Amino acid sequence: MLLVAGLADLAVSAVGSAAGTVQQLLRRSDGPELARDAQQDLMARGRIALDRAASAPPAHLEVLAQNAVARQSASGSDV
Repeated sequence: MLLVAGLADLAVSAVGSAAGTVQQLLRRSDGPELARDAQQDLMARGRIALDRAASAPPAHLEVLAQNAVARQSASGSDV
C-alpha cells in the first residue's frame, strides 16, 4: 500500500512540474517558433526511428561468407 501511495505522490508531483513547465512555455514570446522547432524535432526523430526499424540487418551467414572470401583472396589460396 505504501508503494502505491509513493507512486501516486510521484505521479502528482511530476504532473505538477509538467504543468509549471507548460505555463512557463506559454508565457514565452517565441512560443510559435518553439512549437515549430519541437514539431520538426519530433518529425526528424520519427524518421530516424522508422529508418532504424525498416532497415533489416545483413544476413549473418552472408556476412560470414563475404569475410571468408575476403580472407581467401587476401591469402591467395583457393580453398
